[in-house]
Amino acid sequence: MPIDNSRVVTYSPAYTIVPTYECFNRCSYCNFRSEPGKSSWMSISDAESILKLLESEKVCEILILSGEVHPHSPKRQAWFGRIYDLCELALSMGFLPHTNAGPLSFEEMQNLKRVNVSMGLMLEQLTPTLLNTVHRHAPSKLPEVRLQQLQWAGELQIPFTTGLLLGIGETSDDWWETLEAISNLHQRYHHIQEVILQPHSPGYQQTFDAPGFNPDELPEVIAKAREILPPDITIQIPPNLVKDNCWLLACIEAGARDLGGISPKDEVNPDYPHVQEQVLREILQPAGWELVPRSPVYPQFDRWLSKKLQKAVKRWRKITPVSLL
Repeated sequence: MPIDNSRVVTYSPAYTIVPTYECFNRCSYCNFRSEPGKSSWMSISDAESILKLLESEKVCEILILSGEVHPHSPKRQAWFGRIYDLCELALSMGFLPHTNAGPLSFEEMQNLKRVNVSMGLMLEQLTPTLLNTVHRHAPSKLPEVRLQQLQWAGELQIPFTTGLLLGIGETSDDWWETLEAISNLHQRYHHIQEVILQPHSPGYQQTFDAPGFNPDELPEVIAKAREILPPDITIQIPPNLVKDNCWLLACIEAGARDLGGISPKDEVNPDYPHVQEQVLREILQPAGWELVPRSPVYPQFDRWLSKKLQKAVKRWRKITPVSLL
C-alpha cells in the first residue's frame, strides 16, 4: 500500500500458529524460544481444532511463526514439512497463510511460495558488532544470511515483510544502514510490503540486561525511515509495544500506517498483550484516523500469486467491503 495523504491506518485480523518454540539460536533478548527437544511440536490435528474455532471469527491471516531447527539437523526436513502442512491446512480452511520461520534455503522458500500469500523475516540489524553481544550464540543472525533471504524473496517474487529491532545495542547509524539495504533491494525487486520498526521491550525470559527502547525516539526514527524507504513500502509498528496513546498517535503522524497482525497473543512479546481492534479505534478515531483491516498480501502483489492463491485472496476481497484488503 503506497503511502498517501489519507487518514487510514491498517491492521491484519490474524491468529498465530507456532509449530515449535524450540530454536537453536539463543538470542539474549528472546522471550519466545525453548531449548531444542524441550517442547512438543504442534500437531496437524491440534492446529485443525484451533482453526475450526476461528472459522466463525473475522480472522483472515494465519501467521505460521516458528523457532528454528538447524539447517543440518536430522529434524530439519520434518520441521519444514510440518510448516508446509500447517500452511496447506490453513489455506484449505479458507485462511491466508504468512510464514516467518527464520532463514530458509532457496528451495524451501520456493516450496512455501505455493502455500503462502506472503512471507517475512526480520533483518533486525545488519551491524556485525551484535554477533559479539546479543547474537553471540545465534548462528542464523549473521547479517549476510538474513540479507540473502530478502534477495531470494525478490528473485522468487514473494511479497515480503521485514523489519528492525530497535534498542539491542546498535547505533542510530546502524538503523539508517539497515534501512538503506532494504531500500536498495526493494528498488531492485519491488517486493517489500512492510518494514516493521519494533522497539525492544524487556520480557521475563530474556537474559539481555537492558532497558526497553526509549519511546521518545520512535517517531523520529519513523520519520527518518519514511525518508529512506521508497513510498510503496508501508511502515508498521506494534501497538502493544507502544503503550502510551499519545506516543502511538505521534508514531502514526510521523509516517507509520500499519499496526500489524492483531490476535489474542503476541507470541514474540508474550508480556505485552495485543491491543484489540475496538480499543485501537477508540484511540485513532478522535484524532481523525480510520482503522481498516487488510489481508497479509497487498493488492499490487496479487499477480505474483498462483491461481489457487489468487482465488483464496479474491474470496476475502469479496466478503470484506474494504478496498485495502
